[in-house]
Amino acid sequence: MKRTFLRTIRVLPRPGNASRGLLVAGHVVLPCALGKGGVTRAKCEGDGATPLGRFALGALYLRPDRGRRPRCGLPTRWMRPDDGWCDAPGDRLYNRPVRLPYPASHERMWRDDDVYDRVIDIRYNRGPIRPGRGSAIFMHLARPGFAPTAGCVALRRADLDRLLPRLGPGTLLVIGTDPRRFPLSRKQK
Repeated sequence: MKRTFLRTIRVLPRPGNASRGLLVAGHVVLPCALGKGGVTRAKCEGDGATPLGRFALGALYLRPDRGRRPRCGLPTRWMRPDDGWCDAPGDRLYNRPVRLPYPASHERMWRDDDVYDRVIDIRYNRGPIRPGRGSAIFMHLARPGFAPTAGCVALRRADLDRLLPRLGPGTLLVIGTDPRRFPLSRKQK
């Protein structure tokens, strides 16, 4: 039996609270946390904002010591304690995974908290990579109370686990509410 995946999921900011949103996946609506700076068209490194736009989904990264591998149509990679993500705009590996220790500024993927136990790479600022336009934009697990992220989209673990089996290599993530800039064809609705 062939699995079918969602073609599009949407993240809509909540009116009155820029750092909270709703993720719409078919008929399922899930609460999510967004960047402390809300959603922006002009994303810059370190601004704390979630980028507005339409993005492909990359690999799902998992902590092997924090649960079993969930069903998911995305490429899946087991994390290692020396995994990092470069966030130094002047570095040749900016906005890419790196092995630690790494000499330039980076984010540690293997964390003490559970926020990165499940991480989907939102393929923001990838083709081509523009230094200073933002890095390490992920879909990951939410902090208690849906505390704001540094620019990512964060869901409760149960909600992300519910969503994962419906995500595949063709699934697009649309962040924001401007239908003129990000129109969807009938096939994607």
